[in-house]
Amino acid sequence: MTAPIEVSGAEGEAQPDAVLAGVDRKAIQGRSLGQIAWLRLKRDKVAIAGGIVVLILIVLSLPGVTGLVTGWFGSPPNDFHQNLVDATLGGPTKPLGGMSADHIFGVEPINGRDLFSRVLYGARVSLLIGVLATLVSVVIGTIMGITAGYFGGWVDTLIARTMDVFLAFPLVLFAISLVGVIPNNLAGLEGNNLRIAILVFIIGFFNWPYIGRIIRGQTMSLREREFVDAARSMGARNSYILFKEILPNLVAPILVYSTLLIPTNILFEAALSFLGVGINPPDPSWGGMLSQATELYSVAPHFVIVPGLAIFITVLAFNLFGDGLRDALDPRAR
Repeated sequence: MTAPIEVSGAEGEAQPDAVLAGVDRKAIQGRSLGQIAWLRLKRDKVAIAGGIVVLILIVLSLPGVTGLVTGWFGSPPNDFHQNLVDATLGGPTKPLGGMSADHIFGVEPINGRDLFSRVLYGARVSLLIGVLATLVSVVIGTIMGITAGYFGGWVDTLIARTMDVFLAFPLVLFAISLVGVIPNNLAGLEGNNLRIAILVFIIGFFNWPYIGRIIRGQTMSLREREFVDAARSMGARNSYILFKEILPNLVAPILVYSTLLIPTNILFEAALSFLGVGINPPDPSWGGMLSQATELYSVAPHFVIVPGLAIFITVLAFNLFGDGLRDALDPRAR
């Protein structure tokens, strides 16, 4: 056997300055979990593309931006252009649905309203309802899920059975019946503002069990972790453990599920508007435009294609970004 090498004296001691000579000390630095997740997300080009589309849609939906862009590429959404429509057939007189430099998406049949501006204003309605309804669902679902998962016992049983009731609720039928009987003025709101508030309440309040189940399962796993036991041993209250120890570890699943819930809510709003219980005309909404287009697709097929593509691209962009965000925050889930 070979004798071990003995190192002694100044020659065997590692000199930090000598070892790090020529090394950029600034290049050696730690990264936070957020920085690591961002590096992973940047490598996913598909998710980045989806995020860019989502960002563009949000910017275009801002009140000042929408009016500015509409003035550049179209006309106000409720302005009629009868001169661009065939009086006999009802379709646009110009080819490709009336597309031109003044109306880049063409015009509606019968009345000649600009499709680009109506799609743009419809995006504002869809994103507003989708985001606000998701916020309501996330707040309620997080509170109920973290409470059920942490305390367990009869609290967990009660909340879990409540989730089952909400999941079995006929939401579409309830929305149709509720929107049909609401008055024209309620709590200071009227018209489509009241309808938006009702849709946000219905979609958000009755969809919270989906995220509630996810948060409940994550909380049941986290409550057995060492840092929670350490907090208990130091005499921390349940409120401190819930909101200072467990909740910060639930940020990642909450963010991921929120990005995946928004497109679902957008589709639900479009479905309600398609059924006639969403936004009232003449205010534009993607579902309402599709509902009107079903009677005119033979005269102007682009009237179906344009709002349909708007819904498809928006939902696809949110889903792609949500999938990439999930992989970036939790690579083990791949």
